[in-house]
Amino acid sequence: FEVTSVHIIYALLGGFIVLFGMFSLLLRERLYIGEAIWAFLFGIIMGPYCAGIFDPRAWSSEHSEGATDTITLEFTRVVLAIGVFAIGVELPKAYMAKHWKSLFFLLVPVMTWGWFVSAGLIYALIPEVNFISSLAIAACLTPTDPILASAVVGGKWADKHVPAHIRHLLAAESGCNDGAAFPFLFLPLYLLVDTTTRGAMRDWFLLLWLYQIILGCVIGCMLGFAFRHLMKFCQRHDLIDRHSYVAQYVSLAILTIGVCTLLGSDDLLAAFCCGTAFAWDGFFNKQTEESVFSSVIDTLFNVAAFIFVGAWMPFNKFQDAALSLSVWRLIVIAILVLLLRRLPIIVMLYRWIPDIKTFREAIFSGHFGPIGIGAVFISTLALEFLHHNHKEGNPHNAQIAILEGTIQPVVAFMVLCSITIHGLSIPSFSLGRRVHSVSRTWSRRDTQTSAPPDWTTQTRMVTRGEDIVINRDVADLEL
Repeated sequence: FEVTSVHIIYALLGGFIVLFGMFSLLLRERLYIGEAIWAFLFGIIMGPYCAGIFDPRAWSSEHSEGATDTITLEFTRVVLAIGVFAIGVELPKAYMAKHWKSLFFLLVPVMTWGWFVSAGLIYALIPEVNFISSLAIAACLTPTDPILASAVVGGKWADKHVPAHIRHLLAAESGCNDGAAFPFLFLPLYLLVDTTTRGAMRDWFLLLWLYQIILGCVIGCMLGFAFRHLMKFCQRHDLIDRHSYVAQYVSLAILTIGVCTLLGSDDLLAAFCCGTAFAWDGFFNKQTEESVFSSVIDTLFNVAAFIFVGAWMPFNKFQDAALSLSVWRLIVIAILVLLLRRLPIIVMLYRWIPDIKTFREAIFSGHFGPIGIGAVFISTLALEFLHHNHKEGNPHNAQIAILEGTIQPVVAFMVLCSITIHGLSIPSFSLGRRVHSVSRTWSRRDTQTSAPPDWTTQTRMVTRGEDIVINRDVADLEL
């Protein structure tokens, strides 16, 4: 027998997908628990802290954290790029032009609020971390995860109970705010690695905004626009078959991140822009509306990603006295971040957000801001940046070392809590609605069978004729 980690991965991934597929109707459409939470739980069980069968940190030949971070970074990059590209493609025609105001509120004031609130909580509860490092950790928690959000905006429950305009808004937000988190992340990172504040602000404006953000958006839009017209040309001249349409979900997303990573631009934002521009006029959606290949690809990549993250979870780092990390601190941070990161600001601003029309929609939108694969990617990207920009003699080196030791444990614990809470939110809502419906039904039956309705107390009661009993004396009958 030749047993290697790669062969074990084949068996575990294939076996899980086969078993999940066999019971997918029960799990997804009746229990309303998507593949994310099942795959994550399966990854934890198979991981190094339970069964010890699947250990992502043992993949590299050196067994080093740096090699593991590189594998994690590139794997999550591909999964996120395909996810955000698919979101951009599946949005309604010209959605970004029509709904830019709602997205502006979610990407600027809402994300900024969440960034500062999360940073303040981390700074208050982890003494070894200063405020700049807290801002870097909070930047990983700020964006909505596109992979987990797809469980909210898609599926049978969402189609029945979530309005279409809310589903589209949450999908568009999750598609672009992973890339939009780069300014929040790199501002504190530049302040740590640069020796002067002036140099940090120069790099943040020139390198980040002009080169990474703006250039990434331009590249993504140009690729999407060019290949949309190329596809139309090929379709008019019968040069492309129907099977090749859906292959663009993967090929264009990978092309975009390949070009942008070579140039050093924001690849996730570029992938979303590419998907949006590619399906801007609805032509691509019409050509692929009968195909299920895209959902198959999404399921495969999502399952693989959450199994990986479940096995990757650094449970041994949640308790570290040297870094002032403890489980109780992380639990308090998780509860407060999930409560205060989005909900208060969306409730305060929803009257100015055109696509959030009622208070209930504001509560729903404020609650569903899951933290998942995107947070793992951004935290790993921060570690890679710190490793590559280490400078001897930097006065912030001690704080950089603390940040390197705390960023992934904090982010991983938040991902663990978010997957649990957001993954079980819809089943909880569904169960609550069923219990309420059953209790109302039984209360109505009890009212109808045991006592007359309340309104009858204000009316005169009439006895039916057949219920009237006439009593006659025996003497009267004899006469």
